[in-house]
Amino acid sequence: MIMQDPFERFAEWFEEAHKQEDMAEAMSIATVDEHGRPSVRMVLLKDHGPEGFTFYTNLSSRKGREIAGNPNMAFCFHWKSMARQIRIEGEVSPVSDEEADAYFASRAKDSQIGAWASKQSQPMEGRFEFEARILKYTTKFGLGAVPRPEFWSGFRLNPRRIEFWQDRKFRLHDRHIYVRNERGGWDTDTLYP
Repeated sequence: MIMQDPFERFAEWFEEAHKQEDMAEAMSIATVDEHGRPSVRMVLLKDHGPEGFTFYTNLSSRKGREIAGNPNMAFCFHWKSMARQIRIEGEVSPVSDEEADAYFASRAKDSQIGAWASKQSQPMEGRFEFEARILKYTTKFGLGAVPRPEFWSGFRLNPRRIEFWQDRKFRLHDRHIYVRNERGGWDTDTLYP
């Protein structure tokens, strides 16, 4: 029997993964460039629930630019110790400035400084260049609060398709899929492995 709410099922699996995995929140995300060529990288999930799945990034990064050009994305969680995977597809939208501000304020100060100092995805002459920028922003913000840079924010994926995969012996895996229907609910199915 397939649980009818994929968000509840995700929450259960995610909680179990946190007990067994070092970084259960690590997920691969896929974007496409203006030519339709895919790009995949790892990021950290920062929030989840019926409103969607949230992560944060530098908006000037490659992923930020690709999202601006095409908001359709795919996420994948793989928890090796549990032999489980969750694939999520949908469209992302920006989080509110208030949400981004609140999350940025919760980060360690060194991470906040790093967000200012990194020209994410741009060429760098050497590590010294980056360290000089870290020093520049450490000096600039001193002991005070570090404001969120305008080029740094978050995205929330509103899923249209979620697949739960569980490894089984002899590659006879369990695959359960949820597809958003026109009524805003979920159609479910079991797929062949």
